[in-house]
Amino acid sequence: MSRFPSIDVQRLRWFAAVAEELHFARAAKALHISRQKLSHTVIDLETELGTKLFVPGAQPTRLTDAGQELLREARDSIARSEEEAGTAADTAPATLRVGFVPGVTVTKWERIWGRRFPDTPLELVAVAQADQEPALREGRVDMCFVRLPIDRGDLNAIPLYRELPVVVVPKDHEISLLDEVGMADLAGERLQDTADIDAAGAAIELVAAGVGVAIVPHSIARLHHRRDVVYRTVTDTDDTGIALVWPSARTTDLVEEFIGVVRGRSEHSSRSPAAGKGTEPEPRKPHAPAKRPRPARKPVPSRKKPARGRKR
Repeated sequence: MSRFPSIDVQRLRWFAAVAEELHFARAAKALHISRQKLSHTVIDLETELGTKLFVPGAQPTRLTDAGQELLREARDSIARSEEEAGTAADTAPATLRVGFVPGVTVTKWERIWGRRFPDTPLELVAVAQADQEPALREGRVDMCFVRLPIDRGDLNAIPLYRELPVVVVPKDHEISLLDEVGMADLAGERLQDTADIDAAGAAIELVAAGVGVAIVPHSIARLHHRRDVVYRTVTDTDDTGIALVWPSARTTDLVEEFIGVVRGRSEHSSRSPAAGKGTEPEPRKPHAPAKRPRPARKPVPSRKKPARGRKR
């Protein structure tokens, strides 16, 4: 019986990559994840198991006896998982797995897919933004709605739209009186760090508590909206792009069909080749409030001055 039944296959794969490379940086590069994330995974495994898997401070990296035992079991578990996945794929109906990062709403495309392909399940998978690229490269999803930028490499991408940035402030903040602001208006404010979109909810919690303000994409502000904060458009900082991305080597018929749904092709139109092979459409620009047309001015009749008579 396995001594490590509680460890999921993904963590076993990551551990095995380090154990076989005996080099954290090379293993992280091969897995397309950060070295820091890989190190934290190994530390968590050691804490969970109550033993060291790598000899502390060893140069080059070396496995402990427990690490060698886990590597043997990891290889067996990974092989079984791949065999089971292959068997399930042979017996189960074709399914398209589509990931989406926080802030992206996919219900419209899900509804169209269900009506157009009722016998082909569409599995929607919530994916953390930090995990969007590994999810694609490891095959956990067939396609993913991602937030740009992303390392294109062997991936195809269709840019869909761009999101305006907004600043989230307490409801009684003076900025709440404005319709939109510039960065100069925020010069004296403490800006929360929102580089990690997955942790934006915690930043907005701090804003609600009166600790600074936060700049996030518009959809993230909507996702974490609460009654004690408001958000206003920031006019002079970078917006962000949303794209549909999939691995070039896995452009299947189902992938092509979903591309057609997202692009708005009709049910009876012929499929065109997938985007990303040399050219790609321009992303839609951020929506701006429509301006009211100015009323037409009435022509003003010209008034000629009467000619002055000559003096005699």
